[in-house]
Amino acid sequence: MIHSMTGFAVQSRDLGPVTLHLELRSVNSRYLDLSFRICEELRQIEPRLRELIGAKLNRGKVECRLNLQTNTAAPRDLSLNTALLGQLERAQASLHERLPGAAPLSVAELLRWPGMLSDDSLGFDEMQPALLEIARAAIDEMMTTRAREGEKLAAVILERVARMRELVAHAAPIIPRQVSEHQERLAGRLRDAMAGLDEDRIRQEVAVFAQRVDVAEELARLNTHIDEVERILSSGGASGKRLDFLMQELNREANTLGSKSFSSELTGIAMEFKLLIEQMREQVQNIE
Repeated sequence: MIHSMTGFAVQSRDLGPVTLHLELRSVNSRYLDLSFRICEELRQIEPRLRELIGAKLNRGKVECRLNLQTNTAAPRDLSLNTALLGQLERAQASLHERLPGAAPLSVAELLRWPGMLSDDSLGFDEMQPALLEIARAAIDEMMTTRAREGEKLAAVILERVARMRELVAHAAPIIPRQVSEHQERLAGRLRDAMAGLDEDRIRQEVAVFAQRVDVAEELARLNTHIDEVERILSSGGASGKRLDFLMQELNREANTLGSKSFSSELTGIAMEFKLLIEQMREQVQNIE
């Protein structure tokens, strides 16, 4: 299956105290270009995300945004650090023995003491399985959108390919007819200009003209390149670079066809070829 390089996916996961939000965007690029915008609490997951994305994608500029949102409305359980509280109690009793007039610690001071209160906040290790799960889901979702877009691109290209086949079939009989008409015109002009001109000279002039305007090889190569485009589209996989190369080759043959043209009809065919190739090239630029 042909894949586009354009895709989008978003995944969220509510973990109670926090919500994870992952967003993936991709556009066309010559290579795989990854960029990440990750909050500091989750920065450790970046190498793993690079690995997961790189295993599925070959080309495209991919932007990954990962955020962590605290759920303020969610109930939170607070617990006292009883071990620390006991240490402070013993330290205060010892201090009162030496300084009987010292004021005791207030409840507010004890609650603000570093490490006295612990809550149910999640650490990175606890969130990592959920992070990897939504990352895989987002990548699969983006692959689906890229495949759907790629199917549409392939249909557009095949439509142009079908028209190019019609043009090749239409161009093939033009050259023999063109040579025959030129022979008649040339023979008439030469006979009028040079009395007694032999037929061998006329045949030589016609042969030179026929060789100059012969486009059989160009038409054969056009057919070969068109066959290859269809084969690549049916094979699927990462084929954007191969298709881009074929667009260059098709354009080269169309230019040669136009330069050898000796009639407005063939020139029109060459111009339509170039228009179709340019339309195909625009679509190919988005194929992975």
